[in-house]
Amino acid sequence: MRIKFIVSITFLCLFVGQFGCSVKKTTFNIVASSLSKESGSTVFTGDDDPELVGDALPFAIKLYESLLAGSPKNPPLLLTTGKALCMYAYAFIQMPAEQLGYNELTQKDEMLQRAKHLYLRGRDNILTAIDIRHKSFMANIGKGDMFAALHDMHVKDTSYLFWAGMSWMAAFTTDKADVKLSMDVPKAFALINKVMELKDSYGEGSAHDFFISYYGSMPEAMGGSEAKARYHFGKAIEYSRGLKLAPYISLATTVCVKKQDIAEFKSLLQTALRIDVNKSAVNRLVNILNQQKARWLLDHSDNFFLSAEGDSAK
Repeated sequence: MRIKFIVSITFLCLFVGQFGCSVKKTTFNIVASSLSKESGSTVFTGDDDPELVGDALPFAIKLYESLLAGSPKNPPLLLTTGKALCMYAYAFIQMPAEQLGYNELTQKDEMLQRAKHLYLRGRDNILTAIDIRHKSFMANIGKGDMFAALHDMHVKDTSYLFWAGMSWMAAFTTDKADVKLSMDVPKAFALINKVMELKDSYGEGSAHDFFISYYGSMPEAMGGSEAKARYHFGKAIEYSRGLKLAPYISLATTVCVKKQDIAEFKSLLQTALRIDVNKSAVNRLVNILNQQKARWLLDHSDNFFLSAEGDSAK
């Protein structure tokens, strides 16, 4: 059904190109609105076949971008496009790249650079959408005045803020030597922090998922805090009703690795693997991908710990 819908839309877009600008613009906006609403369903996120989704997403992204060419100031479509770019970059480029071996460093670097490019492409789409919704947003971002940029945001902006911030932060994780991106981290942080201010439970605790990794991975001198990471872990589990693997993986790969606590590392990942991915349709795809990641982490725990028992933490 989804494929038939997309094919029909594609032919419709080609057909209306023969008519006047007014009709064409109206049709583009109707189509863009329809696709944006469909993106909120579980067509992609609820799928149980990551390979199928990985093959389909590039086509969907190019379709969204084709529609943007005819409706460039459509915030929902800009958000949909940005989210698709971010999801594809993480699940099908960055995650596989991070699992490559030491003898594949050149390929790994190339894949991470590609992921970085797609993250920033997605981020720019969503920042543009926010600027359309809130005049002077980008001007204030450029001046580094995050208070002015965010002061008039409301609950309906949470998805825009979250995905813009996540795309921005994800780009930094692919290239921490990029000075400009490292200087932009506080801006991305502010966007995601605003999401929690507006709606603490957004995305079943998705903002809390981010802060587990943020506080868990940062050195204390730069604001890192095990206590804060564990607090956000608790909130993420609460809001997701324990049906998302991400919080367990985030705590294991940050706090546990930093402390060299291999016992808790393994316990968290094994708990994650016991989660039934079919109990949360909206999270099914990401949970399946995270199951694969959890298994890989357990199989390669020696990459993260100096001793098989973690005794060398001392």
